[in-house]
Parts: sequence; structure tokens; C-alpha cells
Amino acid sequence: MEPIRRKSLVDTVVDRLNTEIASGAWPIGTRIPTEAELTERLGVSRPSVREAVRSVVQLGLLETRQGDGTYVVASDATEVALRRTLGGADSREVLTVRRALDVLAAREAALHRTDADLAALRGELALRRQAISRSDVDAFANHDVAFHVGVAEASHNRLLVGIYASFDGSLRQSVAHNSCLSNNADPSVVDLHEALLHAIAARDVDAATAAALGVLDQTEQSLHD
Repeated sequence: MEPIRRKSLVDTVVDRLNTEIASGAWPIGTRIPTEAELTERLGVSRPSVREAVRSVVQLGLLETRQGDGTYVVASDATEVALRRTLGGADSREVLTVRRALDVLAAREAALHRTDADLAALRGELALRRQAISRSDVDAFANHDVAFHVGVAEASHNRLLVGIYASFDGSLRQSVAHNSCLSNNADPSVVDLHEALLHAIAARDVDAATAAALGVLDQTEQSLHD
């Protein structure tokens, strides 16, 4: 980190801290330099450093742990803000937005998927089926979410993957609902996740889109049961 060679405003220090985080110089989980070290490196006063760190903590990128220091907990303030917004959304709001995202993800995955993507998706569905057979709600939610994130990853659109990954917590909360698990365990209910995977494997855009919407219809129905 190069020293700041002139008197700096707090927001300039904030920008410098954000740059260190976004660049990966301070990876998530890393304890950042102490206030004294930052003061020396940046050539600014301690109050300026203290206020800048406090601002980045409020952005959700840093977390101060009493007696232990300040740690990087996220690298993208926009993603943090989106996660906070999603945290206050109910399941139906999440499903409404997912209709647009899932259709796009399914379409793009059908066009751009690789054999490695298909192998990863098959693996998550296999683990999801095992969780259903054990009535393991937590494992079911983990592998269901991983499958849907995997569909987005198969699109090879980094922006879409980033947005979809931000739904992780809300997705997990909605699919972990007991009725959702019991519906998937019901042999009379066709699991459209398999149909979605088959359509992506076949590069069938229309079938993938229809299956993605069908999965959401089933999930939404489970919320009414």
C-alpha cells in the first residue's frame, strides 16, 4: 500500500481501504493492519483512519471484533446491500424476482454449459435425492440451492452468477420449508429439477425455460400448502 502523500479526506481513506479489499490484497477472513499501522502507511491522522474504518464496517465489508482486531468479511458493498435487502424480503417476493433470473439462467445454461457443468449439476441432484430419502431438511436446502446456483454458473455469465449468489440466504430459507421437502418426497409429484437438467444437457432452450418455470411453480405451491 503506497502512502498518501498529502492531507486526505476520510472518503479518500475509505476508497483506499475498499481498493485493498476489492483487489484481493486483503482477502475475506483477513485481519487488516492496526489503526497505528494504517496511520503510518497512509500518512493520515488516527481519527481519519478510525472514521474511515468505521465507514467501511457500516458498508458491511469489515467487522470489528472486540479485543481481536478488524477483519474483512465481504469484498463487494453492492452485494452486501443486496443481501441485506433480500434478508427483509418474504418468500413470495424472492420467487417473483427468481422467475426472471431462473429463466435467464436456464436459457443461458442450455446455450453455454460444459460437460463439467453437467457433472456438477448431476452431483448436486444426487445429493439432493439422498437428502430427501433421509428427510434431512438442512442437506436438502444446501444441495437444492447449490443446484440452482450451479445452473447460473453454467450460464458462464459472471454478473448473473453474482446476482444469483446474493439470493443464497433467501433461497435456503424458502426451500428448507418442511412442506417443500415433503412435496419432493411425494412419488406422485414429478421432480422438474431432473427435467431442467435434461433440457440443459440437450441444449434445449425452450424446454429448459419451461422446466425452470415449472420448478418455481412447484416451490410457490408448497408455500400455500
